[in-house]
Amino acid sequence: MYSEFRILYSQHLLSKSNSSHFMTHNNRTCSPCSACPSDHGCTDTERRQLLGRTAAVGLLSSFPFLASNAQEGSKSSMLLVDANAEADFKPLRPEDLALAKPLLVFPFDVKVGAPKNETRSNKLVVIRLPEDEMEATTRGRSAGGVLAYSALCTHQSCDVKTWLAKEKVLVCFCHASKFDLLNGAKVVDGPASRPLPSFSLKLDGEFLAIATSSPANQGS
Repeated sequence: MYSEFRILYSQHLLSKSNSSHFMTHNNRTCSPCSACPSDHGCTDTERRQLLGRTAAVGLLSSFPFLASNAQEGSKSSMLLVDANAEADFKPLRPEDLALAKPLLVFPFDVKVGAPKNETRSNKLVVIRLPEDEMEATTRGRSAGGVLAYSALCTHQSCDVKTWLAKEKVLVCFCHASKFDLLNGAKVVDGPASRPLPSFSLKLDGEFLAIATSSPANQGS
């Protein structure tokens, strides 16, 4: 099954490469600052990259799969697979998820053909919900109506995987923290003090993939 997927995915990448186009932008040079690599200042682009790398350090330390992908310099997409799968990994599509039925997943490294399941810290929860019920920023992080969050409760890191349909919240049954996934996983009840870190998704062909801008927040 995985070999068939690799063929389909390779064809998708080739098609995307053939149809890609590039846009150029002005690259204005700014005056030197503490972040600049030299006394000659840095361009807008360089400064944004430096600030981005600084902010990313804290994010990568919390999510090992992001750190390993960055260290390897990998540009391949991180797809998603069922966390309970032990073999025959099948990258998920939006239509594979039943409405309002959470699923625990791991990022899937296309390059090596294996999930990033070496630590619980990499575990995510995905759920497909009505887009018209999502808060605007939250909707912007979704793909095909699917949202992705860290599956570890921000209280004491228990798995968060149960959806309460009447309240429209995800609940952690260790200590009853409840999170409003339609509004950025905001805490609405229980001892958790921070929302679940959210991950921006995109569609890579027909498959769900983690966007390069992830995580969109860090539970702040």
